Order: sequence, then C-alpha cells, then structure tokens
Amino acid sequence: MRTRLLPLLIVLMAGVLLALGIPLGVITAGVEQQRVVVDRIDDAARFASLAQFVTARPATDTDSKTPEEDERLATLRTELARYYGLYGIRAGVFYRDHTPMAAAPAGMPVPRDGEGAQAFREALAGRRSHDPHQIWPWDDTGRIPVASPVIRDGDVVAVVMTDSPTGHLRAGVLRSWLLIAAGECAAMLVAVAAAFRLTGWVLRPVRVLDTASHDIATGRMNARVAATAGPPELRRLARSFNEMADHVEDVLEQQRAFVADASHQLRNPLSALLLRIELLALELPDGNAEIASVRTEGKRLARVLDDLLDLALAEHTAADLQLTDVAALAAERVDSWRPLADDKGVLLTYEGQRAVTGWADPVALSSALDAVVDNALKFTPEGRPVTVGVAAAGARVHVTVADRGPGLTDDELARIGDRFWRSGRHQNVSGSGLGLSITRALLTAGGATIAYAPHPPHGLKVTVTVPRTGP
Repeated sequence: MRTRLLPLLIVLMAGVLLALGIPLGVITAGVEQQRVVVDRIDDAARFASLAQFVTARPATDTDSKTPEEDERLATLRTELARYYGLYGIRAGVFYRDHTPMAAAPAGMPVPRDGEGAQAFREALAGRRSHDPHQIWPWDDTGRIPVASPVIRDGDVVAVVMTDSPTGHLRAGVLRSWLLIAAGECAAMLVAVAAAFRLTGWVLRPVRVLDTASHDIATGRMNARVAATAGPPELRRLARSFNEMADHVEDVLEQQRAFVADASHQLRNPLSALLLRIELLALELPDGNAEIASVRTEGKRLARVLDDLLDLALAEHTAADLQLTDVAALAAERVDSWRPLADDKGVLLTYEGQRAVTGWADPVALSSALDAVVDNALKFTPEGRPVTVGVAAAGARVHVTVADRGPGLTDDELARIGDRFWRSGRHQNVSGSGLGLSITRALLTAGGATIAYAPHPPHGLKVTVTVPRTGP
C-alpha cells in the first residue's frame, strides 16, 4: 500500500510545486526585463533632453550652425559614444526623416520593420514605445528596442532609439530560474521526506494489523495490536480488531474444550460398552459375524475419540521450537517405519541431504512425519516405492514424502486435510480421517506448512516446509 500511496502524494506535491514555480519563473523573467526596459527608457529620456537643445538643421548649409550648437551636438555624440563603449548598447538620435543627428556606433540605421520600426513610429506620434516581447534565456537572437520622442516647442523633432543586446538579461533570468529550481528541489526533498513520514504514520497500524491477522490465520491466536499509534480511525479499528480476536479466541477455546471434554467423557461409557460386548461374546458361538462387526465398529469409535483428543491437544499446545537437524530426524523416522514397510513389501527409502537444520518442534515434526509416512504405506501397493527426501531451498527446508499409490483427483486434493474427510475410494482402509488434520495443527503451531500435489504418473506427493530462520 505504501508503494501505491507514496507516488500519488509525490505526484500531487510535484504538481503543486510546478504550479507555483512555473508562474514564478515567468514573473521573474518579466520583472528582470521590465527593469531593463525602465533603465533604457531613463537613458533615452536623458539623451532626448540633450538632443532637444540641438536646433533643427539648416536646409542647405550645414556650416551655418553657431558654435553653441556645435558644442551641444558634440556633447550628444560624446555621450552616445561613451554609452556605447561602456555598455555595448547601440543608441542614436534620428530626425523625422530617419536621418541621424548623432549615433553610436556610426552608421547605426533606423529599423525598417519589426518592433524597432513600431517603436520609432510610436515615438514620432509622441508616445513612449510599447514594451518589447518577452526575452527568454534560450532566445539568443532577440534584442530590446526602446524609443523616446525629442520634443521641442510641443512638436516631435527627433526620436532617440536604443537597441540593447540581451546577454546580461538572459543570464540574469537564467540565474533566477536556477535559484527557483534549487528552491523547488529543496522543497520537493522536504515534501518527499514529509510524505514518507506521513505514510509511515498512517500505514504503521495497517501493517501491524496485517501482521496480526496473518499470525491469527496461521494459528497464533494470542496475536494482538497495540492501538496507540496512527490516525484515530485506525486506532479505533485496532481496538475493534483486538475485541474480535478475543471473541474468536474464546469461541475456539470453547470448541477445543468441548471436543476434549467430549472425547474424554465418552471414553468411559465406550470402554464399558466394549467390555459388555466381550462378555456377550462369551455366551455366543465362536465366529459370530455380528459380534465381530460390533467389535470392529467399537474399536473404530475408540480410535476416533483418541484422535479427537489428540487434535484438541495439538490445537491448544504451544510449539517448543528448536534448531533441529531436519534431515537426521527424517532419516530416523524412515528407519523406524522400515520394518512395517518391509512387512508390506513396500520399498521405503530416504533420499537427499544428510544434514539440514531448521527451526521446528522435534516432537510435533516427528508426529507429522509419522502420520504422512503411515498414510503413504497404507495406500502404496506391494512392490512400489515410497521415497522420503529433504532439501534446503533458501530460507526453507522441504521434506517430501512421495508414494506410488492410486493418488487423488483435483477435487480430492482440495479437501485433503479436512476433518473426518476420507476419499470414497478408500473407505475400506482403516482410519478416522483426522490424522492429517492433526498433522496440520501440529505443524502450524511451529510455523511450518504442509502441501499436497500429484506425483506423476500416479501417486501423491506431500511436502512439509520448515523455516530455517528463528522465530
């Protein structure tokens, strides 16, 4: 859940930061350019104030100007040249007919098209030129034209034009954007760290609930949740979960107690009944079929009661987990069952590693292997093999018992291990249908599992899995 929630939060926060950062970058670029434009307007106004004292040119004789006019014109030209040399900004004063009064560098033309021509026309009309289009850091061919009218006696007699390069402006905008990007990255890192903390705080009770649910599902009914962290809703859910787990544990405990008490209480009447049957058999002829049938059913009922008591004890008893040599234990159980296998003509063998350790309850694991091997020997025909193997696979140890019996269908495999369930094809084989249920209860208490699968071409393969890491 965290891997799904975190990307959502990060994308939302990134969207918010971008929604704030992009307009901020645009505004910053506009402010930088506006500062440059205002500065050029001030410069153009200063040159216009100098140019308005330069009287109009004589129509024919350019040498008829007074020395004062020559001095004013020289001052204007000097200022324009100094301005160009210092800032690299082209500037000129042009008459209405586009002829230059003074310009730096010499020969600077009046723009004939584009924003420069528009600014010149607006200045001729007595207005300050409009702001030029926005210059972006990647626009290395753009320039900033600014025009200001030279007014004398209420008439526009000339126009001051400045044509600025944009290198410094673009560099300034880029620096501002880099600062904004650095701030966005820092804010994003803070937001990601906050998202990790927030999701951890929100999902920690969920993870604890998931762990406790898994523990209860695998038989550890005493698992509970500490309802002290997380949002109020999840703390309330944790308290409700604990109450539910308490009720479930109470109900299961009552069921176990009932099964154990019923099994124990029925043993005495059943023993008395079997004794009366034996006394009755003494008064009947030997070989009476009805008496033999009653004896068989009585013994079967006694075996069922014993298995019910074992199942109740298996579900109630806590596992004594120890670091166990699973391979040695499996080989020992094979040796114990080999005389019975030889008597039935079944080839019982052990294959696999000789020393593999895992964490298990040795008594419970031995009982489980006994039940599985007993089942395999029951259903394996004479002359067929039953193989027990042990192998380590990562953090698990697998104990497999494979036989060559009739096997089970897919529907039967889905039901194997259910209490009192037996295949309709095997009703004539002795048993109560509780052996594998007891086995599963014993293994679950220690964190082990049992699985069933076909063993091609025919037969059943039972796999007991034991963890290699400690609890």
